[in-house]
Amino acid sequence: MNLRERRGLTPPGSVMLLLTLLLLGGGGLLIYQSSQNPAQTNMALGVGLVIVGFVVSRGLMTVSPGEAKVIQFLGRYTGTVRHQGLRWANPFAAKRTISVRIRNTEIPVLKVNDADGNPIEVAAVVIWQVADTARAMFEVDNFVTFVAAQTETAVRHIASSYPYDAHGRGLSLRDNADEITRRMSEEIAQRAQAAGVAVVESRLTHLAFAPEIAQSMLQRQQANAVVAARFRIVEGAVGMVQLALTKLSELGVAELDEPTKAALISNLLVVLCGDRGTQPVIQAGRASP
Repeated sequence: MNLRERRGLTPPGSVMLLLTLLLLGGGGLLIYQSSQNPAQTNMALGVGLVIVGFVVSRGLMTVSPGEAKVIQFLGRYTGTVRHQGLRWANPFAAKRTISVRIRNTEIPVLKVNDADGNPIEVAAVVIWQVADTARAMFEVDNFVTFVAAQTETAVRHIASSYPYDAHGRGLSLRDNADEITRRMSEEIAQRAQAAGVAVVESRLTHLAFAPEIAQSMLQRQQANAVVAARFRIVEGAVGMVQLALTKLSELGVAELDEPTKAALISNLLVVLCGDRGTQPVIQAGRASP
């Protein structure tokens, strides 16, 4: 089955409502006149008009904002009515209401393994709406349940395809949220396409390590932060030492031999890289014997 939504041909309901009133009123008048004057033979006509009026009235329907009417006659899909207000369709056709408002589906917290094999917790929300009423009604059993299942599948697949923290090795769930959500929206849209659903937006609402490894991962993150900070400190200290030696040489403040340079470099690195305040030692001279 490969249905696509098409427009249902329905006349304005106000015209058909007026016709219904005329049929019912005319038929009722003929019945009343026949009952008052048995010589008249308009009873059958009056009854027929009333019956026709009731049949025509069954075709009247109202389409509210944010809704559509899917029309099905003798098991065959005949069209969809999105025009708001009072409309009229085949009285013998089934008219099923379907909401085309924007909806959101929340995926509760799921426990999955990321690309590095670490157990993580992830939750998401997807905003969507029905774009093709025919596919939503007839291609799947329940399009709401279908969208929820496909969204959960896409979230699990995306979460297991990327590491929680890549440490500069590429995309990660924590550092590249916009790119990850864009790819997640594309995958959800592709999976939910069979239900005639258009994805407006999707977002990760929860992302964390699983409780059993959260403390260990926190320690690892702290260690990585300390190492990165030390690397920056050492890198800056080496540049400052090089600058100091260059300036001393250019200004001719002192002639430094290799042992003196080595001692100076060592002292500067200790001062610049140390995590505590330095205590200078002043040499007052050598004591006389």
